[in-house]
Amino acid sequence: MEQEKKQAVALMRYSAIAPLITGTQEDYESLSAYFRTVSAKGIKAPDGSLRHYSPGTLEKWYLSYRKSGFDALVPTGRSDCGVSRKIDEDLKEQIIYLKHHYPRMSAAAIYKQLQDNGSIRSGQLSESTVCRFINQLVLQERLTNNQDMRRYERPHINEVWCGDSSAGPYLKTADGKKHRVYVIALIDDASRFILGADVFFNDTFVNLMSVMKSAVSKYGRPKVFNFDNGAAYKNRQMELLAARIGSVISYCRPYTPTQKAKIERWFRTLKDQWMASLDMRDFHTLEELRGSLLTYVRSYNQSPHSSLKGVSPQERFFQEPELISRLPDELIDSSFLLEIERRVSSDSVIVIDQVEYEVDYRFAKQRITLRYTPDMKDIFIVEADGSLTPIRLLNKHDNASVKRDKVRLTGGED
Repeated sequence: MEQEKKQAVALMRYSAIAPLITGTQEDYESLSAYFRTVSAKGIKAPDGSLRHYSPGTLEKWYLSYRKSGFDALVPTGRSDCGVSRKIDEDLKEQIIYLKHHYPRMSAAAIYKQLQDNGSIRSGQLSESTVCRFINQLVLQERLTNNQDMRRYERPHINEVWCGDSSAGPYLKTADGKKHRVYVIALIDDASRFILGADVFFNDTFVNLMSVMKSAVSKYGRPKVFNFDNGAAYKNRQMELLAARIGSVISYCRPYTPTQKAKIERWFRTLKDQWMASLDMRDFHTLEELRGSLLTYVRSYNQSPHSSLKGVSPQERFFQEPELISRLPDELIDSSFLLEIERRVSSDSVIVIDQVEYEVDYRFAKQRITLRYTPDMKDIFIVEADGSLTPIRLLNKHDNASVKRDKVRLTGGED
């Protein structure tokens, strides 16, 4: 199984136990009750199908994560994921799920989808049988297409951090060219405290990650990150990052503006106050503009907020210091690394962005996983035990003086 597929399975497993890791699960009388509920509801597999795992399997995933972290959820050798199951209660749960979430979906469409995802094999179950079950289901339940869009506010800090970006003004640099500036920010849902904000020339995941890393270093990790579905936010790197630090990523549903209303409201305030007062002729570098933004953010955080009954976001945030659990620096550094795969050549060389690097010759002709800092200053191989081994730029002149170990094909003396 390729590394990306293994990670997709691990992320699926993490999604099932994430509420227990972050403490965001609903009230259950016991862990066993939680596992039984998740087992009955099913989990969305990497191929898009709904899979049901036993409570014992879910408990094993939970204990493995608690003991060894996210890497313990990565499968070591299984390659039969996606094999169809026999028709039983699992299939009923899939039909109930589809009809509950897509009430306008016809019986024929549900039957076809179950065939497409492999839940029903050819000749195993008739469409009329599925239709009869759905007709009974419709009589028993009231279904609706309406979405719940009520406003909400988390009662405690560090439960939900909402992040977004906004296009800013144009900055004229020393070379005479004008560049669009983007502001990326994170806000705490309960306190309206701006945890991090910065200006960039590009709205990318790497720049978002730098804001997230700074915020997590100062204020601990949130239980949930809330983002929209933009490319800078919804990708495998983001999911891996959240899983490593023990958080959950929640993406807003399309056309549900209330889910990220606080960060959008703050950006509107930013434009009305900070951007409207700027004379861009006073700024010639991104660093100068960044200093002005951070000054405004400090002022905002320390100013009384009407929705907080006159308390400032900063005061509200630090009213609950016991909820600020900072992570060790080494964990932050290792978690906020990008990840790629590369195949090593027979002479132990890999290429990243047309730059050659050399690795230990034991990796020759193998496919390896690499983690690296966005500036490419530090690049590591992920060993089998999860540890990180640094690599270096290829230096042919140094290698010319290295003594090679001879491979002995038979015994005996030289």
